Amino acid sequence: FFEMTTGLAFHCFAEEKVDYAIIEVGLGGRLDCTNIISPALSIITNISLDHVQLLGNTLEKIATEKAGIIKAHTPVIIGEKRGVEKVFLKKATEVNAPIFFAEEIQPITKAANNLTGWDFEWESKLWLKTPLGGYVQEHNANTVLTAIDVLRKRGHIISDNAVEKGFSDVIRLTGLRGRWEKLQGSPTVICDTGHNTGGIEYIVKQLKAYPYRQLRIIFGMVNDKEIDSVLEFLPPEALYYFTQASVERALSCSELQAKALNKGLKGKCYSSVSTAIATAIQESSEDDMIFIGGSTFIVADALQFYERERTAS
Repeated sequence: FFEMTTGLAFHCFAEEKVDYAIIEVGLGGRLDCTNIISPALSIITNISLDHVQLLGNTLEKIATEKAGIIKAHTPVIIGEKRGVEKVFLKKATEVNAPIFFAEEIQPITKAANNLTGWDFEWESKLWLKTPLGGYVQEHNANTVLTAIDVLRKRGHIISDNAVEKGFSDVIRLTGLRGRWEKLQGSPTVICDTGHNTGGIEYIVKQLKAYPYRQLRIIFGMVNDKEIDSVLEFLPPEALYYFTQASVERALSCSELQAKALNKGLKGKCYSSVSTAIATAIQESSEDDMIFIGGSTFIVADALQFYERERTAS
């Protein structure tokens, strides 16, 4: 399926004669079917334990697979080092690729987070606003702006106005949803698609900074993720509503509940995301917080639930 849709996408881009195509690898990097391209620039955002059955069970092994997208004489941006920068430096040296670490360059000189997104000061000259929430967006923006600077230095024309519009209109232009997205207030309901240790780490940090009376977490995962390592990050004081998405890959809520209990996380099991949401809202007071996540599919089901509610009303 992925190989066929990738081929169709490349054909569509060629037919439409796009100026730029941003291609995201599907799983690994080195052996990914998207890796047939000769890019203007490559980006590796960060490395986290994910797809370990295919990519390896250590960060170094996974980084080696991800480093497969580094091409000869083609610049590569590394968003976060995560202790595996030597893997990327070695590969970049082998193929004579210029390598840039966004954490070292730091094009963002100031950053302010609020409940509706971020304000970023770019190289002390321009303020960029984005509706995307979540602590991880500061690292993402840092990586994007590093990439823009590198592309500009290689002759690509990207105006400040284009950057401003890209940041401020990102949701409308791309349809991107579920990045620390507020779905309702009283009680506050937030969803986020972070689904591995790297993403969950940022989510938990942000949850700890958020004011609430009681934290309630609606949580589900798919069966090919590093479930135990993700569960270790989750706050034990929260009340859990374990559930499963409406896809074949979904881990059953009962199996997730058993794994979570071993980590000291307690809660009930719900066979659908909509039932879990409805129950959590019913049991919440106005100043509680409900977080929905663990999987992109869980968030997709949650967004569908709210769309049905909106349509019905």
